[in-house]
Amino acid sequence: MGNIAIDGPAGAGKSTIAKLVAKELGFVYVDTGAMYRAMALFMINNNVAPDDSDKISATCQDADITIRYENGEQVVFLNNENVNGKIRNEEVGKMASSSSANGDVRKKLVELQQKLAKSTDVVMDGRDIGTVVLPDATLKVYLTASSRVRAERRFKELTAKGVECNIDVIEKDIIDRDYRDMHRENSPLMQAEDAVLVDSSDMTIDEVARRIVNLYKEKI
Repeated sequence: MGNIAIDGPAGAGKSTIAKLVAKELGFVYVDTGAMYRAMALFMINNNVAPDDSDKISATCQDADITIRYENGEQVVFLNNENVNGKIRNEEVGKMASSSSANGDVRKKLVELQQKLAKSTDVVMDGRDIGTVVLPDATLKVYLTASSRVRAERRFKELTAKGVECNIDVIEKDIIDRDYRDMHRENSPLMQAEDAVLVDSSDMTIDEVARRIVNLYKEKI
């Protein structure tokens, strides 16, 4: 199977670019966040409390989560049920915030993501895809951009929605998050030794996607 792993800090455009690359190559884009939300829904359906870590650890073993494309739409399946319409509400989001911090949940979802990558061509993005989830990916990319450029992108995004914000505060938040991601105990953000560094600071989203597609084609 041809797999592409895209890692990098927050605000580098990983998800947007991963979706474009997947579409161009006809691969499945694996929305890992949606998989964590599906797991959270499973916890809610089984009446597991967000702070009951032992029960979360035990319950997660019974969840089977996968992603497929049907009629051009990404569909998330939880134990063979399409849960697209059930995983985007606030209750699921709050549970996902708690359950995703559980080591057994992370381990189970990594297993499910690896199983998916063995059965189909995938593009996956995150913080530890090339280092932990898909260490044997055909192509690994470490996608980054300067903290200022990432702050400018977020600033434009928020102001377009009418949200008042301060670009310096946004940049400080990004720098702080980078530090936390790089120094966390479980699967810290880092560039895999064999990953290609792509700095998107002076590139458009389309240019970055094209670069990654070309890198993949060179690999095969």
